[in-house]
Amino acid sequence: MSQKFPRLFFVLLAVLFALNLLQSSVTELIYDEAYYWYYAQNMAWGYFDHPPMVAFLIKLSSFLFDGELGVRFMSCVLSAGTYILLWSMVENPRKKDYVTHFFLLVFSFTLMNAYGFLTLPDTALLFFTALFLWLYKRFLKHEGIMTTIGLGLTMASLMYSKYHAVLVILFVFLSNYKLIFNKKAWFAVILALICYAPHFIWLYQNDFVSITFHLSERPNQAYKFDEFTLGFFLNIVVIIGLLFYWVYGALFKFKATDKFSKALIYLVYGILIFFFISSFNRRVQAQWTIAISIPLALIAFDHLLHNTKSRKWMYRMGIVSLLLLMYARAWMVNYRLFPMYFETHGNKEWVNELKTKSGGIPVVFENSYRRSSMYEFYSDVPAISLNNFMYRKNQYSIDNSEERVRGKKILYVSQYRKRGDISYMHLDSTVFHGIYIDDFQSYRKLQCIVEKPETGIKHSLKVYNPYPFDVPLEQLEYTISYSNKYKQVKQMLPLKVENTLPQQSLLKSKDTINYSFELPLSTMERPAYFRIGIAENGLLPGLNGKPVKIE
Repeated sequence: MSQKFPRLFFVLLAVLFALNLLQSSVTELIYDEAYYWYYAQNMAWGYFDHPPMVAFLIKLSSFLFDGELGVRFMSCVLSAGTYILLWSMVENPRKKDYVTHFFLLVFSFTLMNAYGFLTLPDTALLFFTALFLWLYKRFLKHEGIMTTIGLGLTMASLMYSKYHAVLVILFVFLSNYKLIFNKKAWFAVILALICYAPHFIWLYQNDFVSITFHLSERPNQAYKFDEFTLGFFLNIVVIIGLLFYWVYGALFKFKATDKFSKALIYLVYGILIFFFISSFNRRVQAQWTIAISIPLALIAFDHLLHNTKSRKWMYRMGIVSLLLLMYARAWMVNYRLFPMYFETHGNKEWVNELKTKSGGIPVVFENSYRRSSMYEFYSDVPAISLNNFMYRKNQYSIDNSEERVRGKKILYVSQYRKRGDISYMHLDSTVFHGIYIDDFQSYRKLQCIVEKPETGIKHSLKVYNPYPFDVPLEQLEYTISYSNKYKQVKQMLPLKVENTLPQQSLLKSKDTINYSFELPLSTMERPAYFRIGIAENGLLPGLNGKPVKIE
């Protein structure tokens, strides 16, 4: 053990772990972390945007600590585990002489650095990518039963972390396609599928809402070279940091000498090519390619061990990167260190101000899963996001969050209102207004199902009530929103519907009511989609129907 892990390795790892624990404790949450904390309040086998691993890690952390560390502790543990796995995969005996170089190199990977304490789906993706490669390397040497079982469990864990993980598994497989004839490889795949079955069942029970959203319902925009393709290239530089020149230089010079090194090359180029092609269709977010950090760290460290000149420069730039990243970490805690606000700044202030002014009653945020989850985390007061036709669905659209505020006096907060009963301000001087509603009632889960006419111009509309109570029809108004081919809403109009049974006054629980309607004339140029919404009790219409393509 001492030969494989020098004493200096454990000293530096302990320092890094302590640093991440301290950072986790004193840095306010970012909005996505608060949203995933909200996931963890109701554990499930799946969530609207992601599989459940991120919620599971937060739940584990919450058993041990309160506050921010109760969200992030497991991220610190997984980060330390990632360093151990990376070091274990390097077989060069000279590595023990370059422990400091190793830590400077890996620490300089900007997003991998951030995920050392932030809890996001990519945190687990990085760890399980490293574990998957470590086990795959062992599997290539000896196809033992424990290694095979470990591969199966790790593939399932990868997929429970993030859907992008399928690319990690796919490109490693493509690097060694003869695995298709390997019985133990098939055993690992079958085990992974069995372990992943609960999420498949959850997807089926929820109409594959996550897959549908990511593949077809997510709004997009017209292609712009600077934002899409050029943005992709900038992102793959940003995720590596100051050492990008040497890291990518090492990749270009790296030669595959065995099946494992071939897997590293396939994994990096496969993910880069996949998202390069994707960049011609949509903006590629920086973290989507984060899995390449693991093989790139191995390739760059191998280059460092063999190239004296690069080793000197990588060491020097690693120290510069260390200083800059430490300053950035300090800035995340104290915004006065740099003239720009970040998500970790000022959340406690605006939450305390709003809680004081609202009197501590539940808060309904219009179109903001970010502010609702952040507010609830720091205030310990129920808060939900009520999503309308100008936004998109999220976890609050499919869970039972409505019932937490139904019939109660609430404060309805909107970023679009010009005035209200109360107002509060964020650190960046953005002002929000809120109005009180005494008996809050919303019906965002009413489902509108449109069937196009075979003949004529009248569409049929079925409205299904999934609630365990009847809904008064007099409280409902129907609308139609038109959007362009990128599903960006451009116009909303009232919709006149004809009830096939006009004497009805209630939409019964678990029942359906039938309407017919004609598409109102839109003034926007060539609308591509329309969507039916229901406006209840004076609220803006919701996302009750699915986007319907206009032929």
